[in-house]
Amino acid sequence: MENREISQIQQFYKGVNVFITGGTGFLGKTLIEKLLRTTDVETVYVLIREKKGKTPHMRVDSLFDDVIFDRVKLEKPKCRNRVEAIAGDCSIAGLGISITDRQKLINNINLVFHAAATVNFNEQIKLAYDINVNGTKNILNLAREMKNLKSFVHVSTAYSNCNRKEIDEKIYEYSLKCSDVEAILEKMTEYESDLNTARLLGDWPNTYTFTKALGESLIKEMGKGLPIGIFRPSIVISTYKEPIPGWIDNLYGPTGIAVSTVSGILRVTFHDQTKIADLVPVDTCVSALLATSWDISGSNPKRVAEDIPVYNYVSSPENPIIWEEFKCLNLINGIPYTPSSSIWYPANVNVLSNLLLFKILTFFIHILPATVIDLFSILRGSKPRLFKIYKKIHKFSEALSYFSTREWKFSNNNVQILWDKMNKVDQKLFPMSMQTVSWLLFFKNYIRGVRKYILKESESNLHLCKTRNRRLHIAHQTTKILITWLGCTLLFNLIRGTLNLIFSIVFY
Repeated sequence: MENREISQIQQFYKGVNVFITGGTGFLGKTLIEKLLRTTDVETVYVLIREKKGKTPHMRVDSLFDDVIFDRVKLEKPKCRNRVEAIAGDCSIAGLGISITDRQKLINNINLVFHAAATVNFNEQIKLAYDINVNGTKNILNLAREMKNLKSFVHVSTAYSNCNRKEIDEKIYEYSLKCSDVEAILEKMTEYESDLNTARLLGDWPNTYTFTKALGESLIKEMGKGLPIGIFRPSIVISTYKEPIPGWIDNLYGPTGIAVSTVSGILRVTFHDQTKIADLVPVDTCVSALLATSWDISGSNPKRVAEDIPVYNYVSSPENPIIWEEFKCLNLINGIPYTPSSSIWYPANVNVLSNLLLFKILTFFIHILPATVIDLFSILRGSKPRLFKIYKKIHKFSEALSYFSTREWKFSNNNVQILWDKMNKVDQKLFPMSMQTVSWLLFFKNYIRGVRKYILKESESNLHLCKTRNRRLHIAHQTTKILITWLGCTLLFNLIRGTLNLIFSIVFY
């Protein structure tokens, strides 16, 4: 049989044991599902901590209740048997793994995907350092003991070096070393570290990007001799096609803004519409992640630090989309799928790049009306909620604003070379190239997916939502007419009063 008829990547994953951190996260769940559905891995070990009274085993069971696993459970009914929970925590020294589990991983693991991280942009710096840097150090120490390790992929972010305008596929040098930051933080209380966070961050915008940069520095320092590489995705959003179109499990970043827009809540936001929105679907991202592991294993396993490959998984070099297109495509495709909880018609949002004007309009268009409506709710005996909603929206918007008012020039040569290296079978099974993504098709399912999988709204009530939308549209147009009439009246009276004053001064 000719080589082109065989999936080289499937052959690579056949019978191997995989260790995943961050498996309960958005990217982690998609990674586990894709591994189980398209490869014949032996066992997937998932590092997972006890949470809210649920044991790690119970949390893995809950993981399979997610709709994203419906397809693989249908196609491979025994897939759950191939996933094993490893009790532990990335923020604890030694990962908090038992001696028995540690030895099991050392003896059996072939591939590591280190995707665990705190993705809260403004996480308390000591905690962010413990998870994103010390967690990486603990995983590296464990990986060095693994007897049959073929590949180690460290999942970073394309914005780990966002303090630069141009970001190449390489690990950069930083003036601050991990050991220096750790020594500083160890001497500080949490309160003291909060006071000094801005000074420590320097020209990084938040603790997330700062600690992810330090994590990469640690990979360069400790990765010598390991079959290791760094995978840097940009802004990861819902699935494009696999296993179901439009699946997402969070409202982080642009998704929260998009839903607020089609719900009629967001009326003004702080962006630069001309800048590129470097978005990547989670399913194409996971395909690239799996291909990256295969590619790393084929490189020199005895590599020195300078040879550690970096993969910038971004859309801007091959399939760019700007924030103006993001807004318009969401409105066009989102209006038929507005949530039943929408409070107003999803009209055009005022997108501003002037911070002062944004703050002024935010007060008059968001804060003031929300305060008045909440006061009426209290007087009627209802629970006020609009101000709280706006507080969350402003938090989303503020976190995203740094990235939506700037633009970076990314190189992704390693990703493009990897795509060309894959044969036709693998390109079909693992469609990672951003050139294969149609944004028009993607946005047809984006808001629809959020409505279905996050807001848990059935499409059976769409007719009611359409009726509600028509009423809100009438109210919206009526309000615009009234405001225009009122403005014109006030302007007319102001001009008339001014003219009368001038005439009285001149002629009397």
